[in-house]
Parts: sequence; C-alpha cells; structure tokens
Amino acid sequence: MTIQIDPYKNGKWKQLIVMAIICFPFLAASCQDDNAPDPPSKEVSPDSDPPKVPVPGKQEGVDYFLPNIDLSHWKVTLPIGRPTEVTPPEILQYATNATLLPFMYNDSTDGSLVFYTYPGATTTNTKYSRTELREQMVPGSNTTNWTFEQGGRMKGTLAMADISKDENGKYHRTIIMQIHGRLTNEQRDLIGEDDNNAPPVLKIYWNNEKVRVKTKELKDINATGTELLPVSAWTDDEGITFDEKVGFEPFTLEVIASEGRLEVILNDKQSLVYEGIHMEKWSVFENYFKAGNYLVTQDEGAYAKVKYYALEVSHP
Repeated sequence: MTIQIDPYKNGKWKQLIVMAIICFPFLAASCQDDNAPDPPSKEVSPDSDPPKVPVPGKQEGVDYFLPNIDLSHWKVTLPIGRPTEVTPPEILQYATNATLLPFMYNDSTDGSLVFYTYPGATTTNTKYSRTELREQMVPGSNTTNWTFEQGGRMKGTLAMADISKDENGKYHRTIIMQIHGRLTNEQRDLIGEDDNNAPPVLKIYWNNEKVRVKTKELKDINATGTELLPVSAWTDDEGITFDEKVGFEPFTLEVIASEGRLEVILNDKQSLVYEGIHMEKWSVFENYFKAGNYLVTQDEGAYAKVKYYALEVSHP
C-alpha cells in the first residue's frame, strides 16, 4: 500500500492508497563459528530468548551463520567514552575487537549482527545514546556525502530482539534507520555554526511493535538560500505508523531518496512517499544513511537489542 504524501498541497496531508504485495524474506548464510559474548549481564535482563530466523536446510545449534553485511563503508558510535567511535578498517574486525564486543556482535545461530545499547554517552546534538552505524562513502571520512539529486537507497532486514519497558509497562522506542543532513564547510561558515550538523530528514522508529516514520518540514515554506540551513528552520512532521505489526519478528525496510522525493517501504507491502515543497527544498543539504539502535530514552536500566540480518546501500 502506498501512501502518497504532499503536506504542502491544500495546506493538508493528502493520502493516495495503492496496494502492491511482494513478500520475499531472505537470509544469507555462511558456515563459521563466532563465539561473541553476550552483553554484560548487569545491563541486560531479558526474560526469554529472542526469536530465531530459520535457515532452510540447516539445523539451529549445529550450523552457524554470519550476517550479510559489508561494513567497509560504515563507522559505528557506541554509548561509551565521549562517545567512542570505531571506523574502517578497525570496524571490520568487530568480532575480535574488545571495545566493540559488548555492543556489536554476531548471533551465529540465526545469522544476525546484534546492536546493543543503553543510556550512556551521547553525541553533541542529542541527549540519547546509541550503537549505530554511520555511512562513510569514503571509508574513515565524514566529508564525502550525497544529495537527493544524486540519490541513495538503503535496504535492511532486521528485528527487534529485546527492549526494556517504562514504568507504565510500555516498550521503550528506538530509531532503527535514518537519513541525516550535513552542512558543507561553506554552508557552516555562512551561518556561523561551529559544526556541520543539519537536521535528520528521516527517522524510522521501532515503536510499540510497529514501524513509525517521521520526516522534517520547513517552518516557513517561503524560506530560501541560507534561511534553509539552520536546524531551527525545520521541524518534525506529525509522523505516520505503518499498518503492519512487526513485533519481534524479522522485517525488511527499504529507503529510496531521489530528487524532491523520499520513499519508505515495509516488507515490500506498504509504501510511504514524501514529495512536495519540503522535499524539494531539502535538496540544499548533503546526506548520509544511518542504521542500528538509537535508544530514545534516558530511563535508568533501559536497554535494547536490534538484530540486522542484511544491510546494503547504493548510489546511482
């Protein structure tokens, strides 16, 4: 089902629903044992084991599998240090890296890469912690990124493995995918900022067992030039939650960015399409993809474990 979104036209959200079903779960497997430890027990207290993804023709506990993820163009931020980041090529050795092992490790029984996090160290522009990948088109560098005009696509198969609840018994939420904006050095200097931070145009949440999507809108649609650049020029939209309940089972998300257009697809069934004045004016920014586990709570004792079975990024 496609929900076509033009928040500018007629001053209201407009939805056009089209049904298209293609369901094709997949999982790449490779035989190799990886004895990565569980996160420290003081931080994780799951009541039961998370669901496993079946691998055709293989027996769980006898055969071992690795995730289908190339980390050569990703760095990871951890909830420790100031915070701590691990970049290529060091990230490629995550299975034996003592710093990464508590937060990023293989579950070789179902071929997943686990991202574990809890409230801890934060980056400059947020109060929440994460174990999250950041795209690096040039490994080890943040300075080469992409625009919507150039385009980008990210597709991942993932699952919520375990997550804490708040004092009311409601699951905490976590961001599992993003497209984040970035100022060029020239743009940064034009508006007198001390860093290259720009808003995230896309945030995708695991929220109460469903997938929720939020994008950015201009506060003033008549803004032009340098008026578009400050974080304060943009605000969150109302957000849309996909119909399907994913729970703790594996699901597939695809994100496609192109000139003046953004599309998010869940399980090849339902699609959210964003286009109109906000997406058109977003073209002023460079962007990069993010994926992993960005826990949106500071509650004491909170935690989350997100599993990725596959993750791929491409640019035309």
